Amino acid sequence: MGRLPEGTAIIYCDGAFGTTYGKTAHGLVRFTRRYRVAGVIDATYAGRDAGEVLDGRQAGIPVLSSLEEAIAAARAAGKPATHLVIGIAPDGGGMSAAMRAAVYAAVERGLSVDSGLHDFLTEDASLVSLAAAKGVSLRDVRKTPPRRELHPFTGKIAQVTSFRVAVLGSDSAVGKRTTAWLLVHALEAAGLTAEMIGTGQTAWMQGVEYGIIMDSLINDFVAGELEHALFRAWSEKAPRVIVVEGQGSLMNPAYPGGFEILAAARPDAVVLQHAPARSEYDGFPGYPLHPIETQIRAIEFLSGRPVVAVTVNHEGLSREEIPEACAELAERTGLPACDPLLDGMGPVIEALRRRMSR
Repeated sequence: MGRLPEGTAIIYCDGAFGTTYGKTAHGLVRFTRRYRVAGVIDATYAGRDAGEVLDGRQAGIPVLSSLEEAIAAARAAGKPATHLVIGIAPDGGGMSAAMRAAVYAAVERGLSVDSGLHDFLTEDASLVSLAAAKGVSLRDVRKTPPRRELHPFTGKIAQVTSFRVAVLGSDSAVGKRTTAWLLVHALEAAGLTAEMIGTGQTAWMQGVEYGIIMDSLINDFVAGELEHALFRAWSEKAPRVIVVEGQGSLMNPAYPGGFEILAAARPDAVVLQHAPARSEYDGFPGYPLHPIETQIRAIEFLSGRPVVAVTVNHEGLSREEIPEACAELAERTGLPACDPLLDGMGPVIEALRRRMSR
């Protein structure tokens, strides 16, 4: 991995910050090694602190109404912007006309652009020409390596002796990546070496050292790339614990991620992220969310390993309702349940320690 941070970023999230479509921006506001974050563009919340909007805590990252305002604010703060990062993750990963206009405007102003969308910047000939003229870079995070560089599954995962934890979810856009990072940090604070395996574009933007972008890979190579990332992390760092970021959910109608993670990463334990206020799968009205008990049974049947804790996404809940929601989930599942952002990861660490001692 090259030297991080690479530069100072403005995060484009106009109209999506504070929604499930803004999850890339949310992740970068909460934590990133790759950039220094100078501001977030979203006219809806302009004038507020991005951390206060997300978590009720100041992050020192302003929300601005426009690219011009964000560039000026970054310069005035003594940290001139070097990058525009697309912080929106819409269904299907397409780039809207407004996003593309923002990209062109950023390149015109001398900013490099990083995008995790499926519409690739580097396939827009006029944009590529403009970037070359301005001396800036375009990076399509979801653009996969050539097939000759991809890895098939070999079975070498059996050599990995690190304790492996998969952070899966009961739905997409439910906070799996955030919880995975919080778990890594909590393990380290508890005196256990840990590495995270990122599986999406946001984890890459946050500077994860080991990972893949699952939803862009040719299916034949997903299991092999997962295995390769885990094997590299183990052989190069020998961490006591490897935490794997989940994708989608086993039963989401559009994003049924998780099968390859269970099969290829072969986790020793699973932590399940859940939003108890949701009744339908994210973005799909009329598709009821499967009960958490059903999802736990499915995970344990497929993996042969236990779900050891439930972590709660508190969207749609008041501060007063969160403890009750955690207590109800603990009673229903027989597992410790906590809100990682508000309660910390103590119950999860205790559950993992019990499992690791067997």
